[in-house]
Amino acid sequence: MSVNIILADDHTLFRQGLLSILNDELGFIVVAQAENGREVVKLARKLSADVIVMDIAMPELNGIEATRQLIHENPDTKVIALSMHSDRHFVTGMLKAGAKGYLLKDCAGDELIRAIREVLLDRYYISEEISTNVFDDYVVKLVGEGNENPELTGREKEVLQLIAEGKATQEIAEILYISVKTVEAHRVKIKTKLKLNSIPELTKYAIREGLTSLE
Repeated sequence: MSVNIILADDHTLFRQGLLSILNDELGFIVVAQAENGREVVKLARKLSADVIVMDIAMPELNGIEATRQLIHENPDTKVIALSMHSDRHFVTGMLKAGAKGYLLKDCAGDELIRAIREVLLDRYYISEEISTNVFDDYVVKLVGEGNENPELTGREKEVLQLIAEGKATQEIAEILYISVKTVEAHRVKIKTKLKLNSIPELTKYAIREGLTSLE
């Protein structure tokens, strides 16, 4: 039985390397590639993908929010994060969004293949280089320990990422297919919830929370 895979990463050369590794594996088929989170969400709606290999730091919509949307629309989707970030905030963010695996970008190709096979069995796969304490932290969050940060809605996080990436209000409205007035309303709510007023403050918050890396 074939395994259909979508690759999501904003670096073309890196995607090409993954494509070569995965297409060499018997039964694995890369059906599409995306260079940002918004694109991979659209592709997943059109294509029947068994696994999505997802970078975290992508423009327009980061991997955490893209994963959250994908899992909300199709809980059976298997997402594996492939990132340069080993910080527990990014790892737990992806797992909480619904990812089943988390690998570092310097992993060997055979580990990625092993991870794909594990998540297809509905098991978690976490890179050996990431402390098991990170996974334990994720479990603690699942059972409901309070979150010290104010909770932004999914749409507010999308708007905040685009603000942090320097997009103007009109651009944000066009990207999200909403009105300028709605963007402004989201902006006000974001500032109120976070108690932050300036663009630099919002940008620092977005980077700290893993919404964007501005790479």
